[in-house]
Amino acid sequence: MSDVQSDVIYHVFQDGPVKVAPYSHAVQSGEWLFLTGQMPIGPDGLVPEGIEAQTRTVIANLRSVMDKAGFGGGDVVQVRVFLTRFEAHYERMNAVYATLFDAGKWPARTCVGVTALARQCEIEIDAIVKRSA
Repeated sequence: MSDVQSDVIYHVFQDGPVKVAPYSHAVQSGEWLFLTGQMPIGPDGLVPEGIEAQTRTVIANLRSVMDKAGFGGGDVVQVRVFLTRFEAHYERMNAVYATLFDAGKWPARTCVGVTALARQCEIEIDAIVKRSA
């Protein structure tokens, strides 16, 4: 479902990634899509164990929202990664993260340590995407 106000589209998908609060999965303005931070919650409602599996699930959730919003071919321009156990997970998360984008075409990125995330998740990633020409 998408709600349109002026040139802004609020994307909320009943069959999208599990939501843990009141928000849109993404907000679109023209060629730009701003994706809400995704948690590593699978379609079964469960959080996989391990930062590697959680990283893959988060990226899959982001891609799912992009596809549902019609941005399947869009380029991810920027991401922010939030880790609850920065020192323990940074290198392992990076090893998986690097394989999920085309080599050398990684988005701009910020990665920070945080004290906690919803549902005891260890990672959250949000993104900004621009539709490819």
